[in-house]
Amino acid sequence: MLKKVLFSSVLILTFIACSDQKQEQTQKEAPALPVEIVIIKERNIPIWMPYTGKTQASSSQEVRARVQGILEEIYYKDGDFVKKGQKLFKIEQADYIANLNTAKAKKRRNLATLRLAQADVNRYKPLVKDGLAPRVTLEQYEAQVATVEADISSDNASIKQAELELSYTVIKAPIDGQASRRLVDIGNLVGKNEATILTTINNNNPMYAYFSPSEEDFQKIKKFKDREVMEAYITFNYESELLKDMSKLGFVDFSDNTVDPGTSTISMRAEIPNEDNSVFPGTFVHVNIFVTQRFSLIGIPPEVIFEDQRGKFVYVVSEQNTAHKKYIKPVYDSRFFTLLKKGSLDDGDKVVITGLLRLRENQPLKATDMTATKGIDAVIKDNKLIPELPEKKN
Repeated sequence: MLKKVLFSSVLILTFIACSDQKQEQTQKEAPALPVEIVIIKERNIPIWMPYTGKTQASSSQEVRARVQGILEEIYYKDGDFVKKGQKLFKIEQADYIANLNTAKAKKRRNLATLRLAQADVNRYKPLVKDGLAPRVTLEQYEAQVATVEADISSDNASIKQAELELSYTVIKAPIDGQASRRLVDIGNLVGKNEATILTTINNNNPMYAYFSPSEEDFQKIKKFKDREVMEAYITFNYESELLKDMSKLGFVDFSDNTVDPGTSTISMRAEIPNEDNSVFPGTFVHVNIFVTQRFSLIGIPPEVIFEDQRGKFVYVVSEQNTAHKKYIKPVYDSRFFTLLKKGSLDDGDKVVITGLLRLRENQPLKATDMTATKGIDAVIKDNKLIPELPEKKN
């Protein structure tokens, strides 16, 4: 009986040994998986905090009719770029010219009356002095002079008002910018009972991009920012090859002084040069705010990070050229890279960036170094993450 047990045990051990040898042989014979890697190096990485935002014209003016009348002329075409002071509309002027002429005629009549009253005063002064005329008559003429002078002052005010109303019949552009379509046509009555809106002009250069970081983010920005004027640039959610790389560089020029109680966010604004008028108001954009680059950190592509029960990890190439899990501690995520806590990875670690779905622990790898074109320095350069603050125009 003992011999049979020993014989069975030997058979089992032999079978297990053979299985292990076959498994080991299979692993040794498995072809190496070709992958691309980037070599890790700790460095000062510029940190940009991304937000979604919406563009708004730096100045938007409604052009209104300030006097009543029939619209007689339109001097621009819908969508034209106009200059401040340029004529846009003309309201029929006949009634306002007549009012001005009436006011001027009344002033001329009062001036004639004034001359006569002053002549009477000048004539009676010596007579009263010599006792040849009663003083009360002189005082009556002097009062008449004062009354006519007051009437002339009123005439001057009426003339100015009439001139002002006449000037309102020619509506001019209040700012430089692009005019929208006209909202009235020639022959329409405008300005009756209200200041009719004729068109709207938007000044899109510079362009504003409003965004709302959380109160916590705002405090981080305030604490860690490198300089008083923070760089900002906007990108667009375009999918076409022609437009997807379009971006505009500017700077943050405003932050609000209150927290929105409904969202716990603070409104901020980036000013973006827009000389070519390629950005329109109302566009949803990505607003990227430069905060700092004074901290030495490790950066990796966000798409190479996996997670299991132990936490987040990446695959690195071991000294035996096999895949090896290395657990990490991210401290900041963006669309461009993930920054890691010191000690997560070491300088010289080879992080696998392709073939990720086929990777397994201890899998043989054939690595190609792509650090020059896909490493953190290349990401910073390709996405224009190097701070370049443009000059602010006065």
